[in-house]
Amino acid sequence: MKVRVLITLKNGVLDPQGKAIEGALHGMGFDGASGVRQGKLIELDVTDASSAADAEEKARAMCDKLLANPVMESYTVEVLDAA
Repeated sequence: MKVRVLITLKNGVLDPQGKAIEGALHGMGFDGASGVRQGKLIELDVTDASSAADAEEKARAMCDKLLANPVMESYTVEVLDAA
């Protein structure tokens, strides 16, 4: 099963990279851009999943153990389709 994981910084956690992107956008004339936050997108195949729910559960375990820092980051998991 193909899975997409979106990892973002939790609200209240400073995002210097997001601020840098926002500043660059303003410098390019995109003055309407504000509140820029950056994150990570990870797509992977969970080949040993027996169902979409199993793939989601395994991806969440991967996030909890390695992919996301639970102190600073939140994540969402989306099962896209059968691989």
